[in-house]
Amino acid sequence: MPEGPELHLASQFVNKVCAGVVFSGPVIKSEVSKSPDVSFSCEAYRITAASRGKEVKLTLTPMKADEPKRRAKAGQADEPMDIVFRFGMSGFFRFTGEDELPKHAHLRFYTKEKPCRVLSFVDARRFGSWQPNGTWQAGRGPCIMFEYKSFRENVVSHLSDRAFERPICEVLLNQKYFNGIGNYLRAEILFRLNIPPFVSARTALEGLESEDLYENMKPLKNETADITKGVRKKKAKEETGDLLRLCHTVPLEVVSLGGKGYDPEKADYSAFQAWLQCYYVDGMKSLRDHNGRTMWFKGDPGPLVPKDSKSPSPKKRIKKEDHDYTDKKKVAKVRSGSTTKKSTIKRESVTKTPKKEKKDADRRKTKPTRKKTPGANAPQQEAKSGERRRKTSRTQPTDGVAASGPQRRSLRLSR
Repeated sequence: MPEGPELHLASQFVNKVCAGVVFSGPVIKSEVSKSPDVSFSCEAYRITAASRGKEVKLTLTPMKADEPKRRAKAGQADEPMDIVFRFGMSGFFRFTGEDELPKHAHLRFYTKEKPCRVLSFVDARRFGSWQPNGTWQAGRGPCIMFEYKSFRENVVSHLSDRAFERPICEVLLNQKYFNGIGNYLRAEILFRLNIPPFVSARTALEGLESEDLYENMKPLKNETADITKGVRKKKAKEETGDLLRLCHTVPLEVVSLGGKGYDPEKADYSAFQAWLQCYYVDGMKSLRDHNGRTMWFKGDPGPLVPKDSKSPSPKKRIKKEDHDYTDKKKVAKVRSGSTTKKSTIKRESVTKTPKKEKKDADRRKTKPTRKKTPGANAPQQEAKSGERRRKTSRTQPTDGVAASGPQRRSLRLSR
């Protein structure tokens, strides 16, 4: 997520590429963006930028024309407009040709020239936002880099607030007091001071004054007498042990590196990687804080570690960043389908066991030997009885009329 140094570098980028450039026409918003429309249109205007903590303000200033009344009638803006941007997770500015427009350019400012160029606010995840006719957000404290005295006084005067009972690593992300500090800055600041991340913020900040006693202190020369070496070491330790001072100086170190600061998508940001001492550095520990943010540190984490807090494995982090929930659902469906198939196969195997097949075969064998009920096979019995009668009629002698009568009847029946 872009932090104070990245937003300041973005404002410097805008001022550099827009110097002497004249913009024209309306400000165009993409169709998919849910941020408000910018109702500004002017025949000729200039753009300047400024940053404060985690916010950037673009100022659109119309250029003076010979006929202001005509410009007002045509619906052209005649007063400057401020647009305040918050970058979210992945916002930044690009200045390209019109035919090289970035894919996720959600707010566009077109130049008055041919071929036309475009200043775009690019935000792939669409977590960023902008506010036309906006001002610096009221709930944010003074900027840690460019309003250092006000920032320091604001923190020291509110140390009795309940917010400072929380771990120092979580309070450093509270923009009400530390406007501009983010995840990698808090890790680097606490690492340099060897402060456990999960100690009370009030404990880590107690004893600090609203004025920085060492802000204008000149470094001592190496030729100093041996007697003053102990004093010099003590002063240097007190200076480096000032947490609020490092909240001011460490971000300025990132600004001095140039480029975009922390930008993993950039092809080469080796200078920033070499500058990092703790954040995502091999050998360092990591735990999730109470807000689910990963904290990088070295040594003892402190007494306020969340219960059951574990170090997120790289695999889990990749899955969370990809948000691959649809694939998980598909896998679940496939698994459920396979279980139903297995259950049906199991049922079939249960019904067709060898024991049951043997029982069926035994039943078929014993079926003909069973005693039949009377009248079940009447036609067959009648045929057999007719055959017996014919046999007996052939063997018995005929005695006149008495013998011939039954014999003729039996023959008729048999025929």
